[in-house]
Amino acid sequence: MFKEKGYNFWIVKILSYVFITIGIIMAALALEVFLIPNKIIDGGITGISIILSYITKPNVSVFIIIINIPFLIFGVKNLGKEFLIRCSYSMILFSILLEGFSHMGEVTNDVLLATVFGGLLLGIGVGFVIRYGACLDGVEIIAILVNKKSSFSVGQVILLINLVIYLIAGIVFGWNRALYSIMTYFITFKIIDIVSEGLEQAKAALIITNHGDDIAKTIYRRLGRTVTFIEGEGLISGKKVVLYVVVTRIELRELKKIVEEDDISAFMTITDVSEIVGNHIKHKGNLKS
Repeated sequence: MFKEKGYNFWIVKILSYVFITIGIIMAALALEVFLIPNKIIDGGITGISIILSYITKPNVSVFIIIINIPFLIFGVKNLGKEFLIRCSYSMILFSILLEGFSHMGEVTNDVLLATVFGGLLLGIGVGFVIRYGACLDGVEIIAILVNKKSSFSVGQVILLINLVIYLIAGIVFGWNRALYSIMTYFITFKIIDIVSEGLEQAKAALIITNHGDDIAKTIYRRLGRTVTFIEGEGLISGKKVVLYVVVTRIELRELKKIVEEDDISAFMTITDVSEIVGNHIKHKGNLKS
């Protein structure tokens, strides 16, 4: 079996489940030792489950399993069997760990500390789960499907759903707790972005300059990034060289310095790159002049 698909395939697969498991543990801890004891809720199905558990008394883990089942069935028809397996594993283990950690007690009763550190821990955990191809919440499945059939992004769909949940939380727990919950959501959302995309999330830069060759060579020498030349023409300024280069967010500061040093009149725009398909190689070595 291992030989059919190769050892590397199975090592990568096993490691992905290891990191998913680590993420689930962190997310469950964040909820049970920081957020739930202080009546701060997460968004999505988890948030709905916390509200229902508070009102009707059964544990959060019970509602998470029950409410997520229809979302999983709906999702498998559109997102594939592998996605179903990973999400089922994640949601079941998440529910088990929530039950297991429920008797640990709160780390702090300071609501602000619980909001910040709970949000950080939850964001890191969910970020790992998403990065390695799973999810903990059926709302994410709905958001992905809505995104495929409409102009709404995944983030917009989740935000709209969560706003309704936090409105209900305000009625149930009080508006202070609802506001703290919204703060937790934004902390979590940002951390998820960093963890799931990585600190090396790509940025694309378009540089309009009169010194294209010099800037391109400096970028290659100092960052090891190759540059694409595009011919452009300004309405007033005439023909221009446009450079296109993709760098990481860590390299962005150095790129700005290079452009400013080589051409103070250059015009540069920077955009996020959500995905890179194909080989994006960072070259090493000296560039011949």
